[in-house]
Amino acid sequence: MRAWLTEGRWRQTDDDVWSKGDLRVTVTPYEIHPQDERAARNTPGGFSSLDVVFVSEDFQVTRTVRQMPWNVLSGGIRVKDRRGNPRYADDLGELKDHLPFQVELGCGTSVEAGVPPLHFLHRVYRVTERTDDVMKETHPFVLSPQKDTLVRELLLDATAKADELVAMFRASFLARPTLAHHALKALHDAGHMVGPVLQHNFDLLAARAGLAECFVRRYDQKIPPVPLLAEARALLVIGLHADRRSIEKRARERGMKVFFVDTEGLHEFGRYLPYPLEGPQDGDVVVRAAAIPTLVELCRQLGVELAVQPRFTHVPR
Repeated sequence: MRAWLTEGRWRQTDDDVWSKGDLRVTVTPYEIHPQDERAARNTPGGFSSLDVVFVSEDFQVTRTVRQMPWNVLSGGIRVKDRRGNPRYADDLGELKDHLPFQVELGCGTSVEAGVPPLHFLHRVYRVTERTDDVMKETHPFVLSPQKDTLVRELLLDATAKADELVAMFRASFLARPTLAHHALKALHDAGHMVGPVLQHNFDLLAARAGLAECFVRRYDQKIPPVPLLAEARALLVIGLHADRRSIEKRARERGMKVFFVDTEGLHEFGRYLPYPLEGPQDGDVVVRAAAIPTLVELCRQLGVELAVQPRFTHVPR
């Protein structure tokens, strides 16, 4: 750590505080971390803890923010879901028999709008072994300090790393709602969709299309208190893959029919990688297609007019 601080030309201003320009980094070692002590967690033999906090000059980190990473880590690594045997369909025609429906949005609609997918953040924050633009079948999470390069990168070139760290947010600001968002707004206005969009994305694209949002991807809520409306007969899950399944489970328990729209694969670096959905269960329906053509086709089948006219009228298989 000290070698990185020296190479990055940080200047020590206190026992555990280093400065460079308007940045301050605090390095605090612990044999037993106070968070572990309070939670009665044992530190494995041969291990110690190191807190490294980067802030701008005069910025104060609130206790709530400091607590967030520990709240996430205390829940442990998520357990992979056991997939059932859903039925595949060419389009959402069957949804017409289960109106009105509610919508849960994953990053699929955001990716269609040009926002990078979630694994982009995994790469930027170095939480997986993916550090380049080479597609691999799996990207294991980094759990050993020897493989964690984030702190080193920040200490050696904080300006370059900061540009990576804000890229997702920059893309979100510049993105515009797609036909998928406009289709959902038209379906909502026609009474076929009810309630707010149950939203896992932070780009506000659905809100900018005129839809109310209930943001559910919050690190301080393990089971979001989302509103499942009494009149809703189905839940339409769009572009949501692995780690957020509590809403789907609750919908099934209420007797709602669950539909998925997802390509179940992605193209990157000139290759196609299958990416099967993890959450579908027996009785669910999956439409293996992109959100835009699928939702535009649903509007056509229901006789709902779009304010923005599409250039196609079919759903690719």
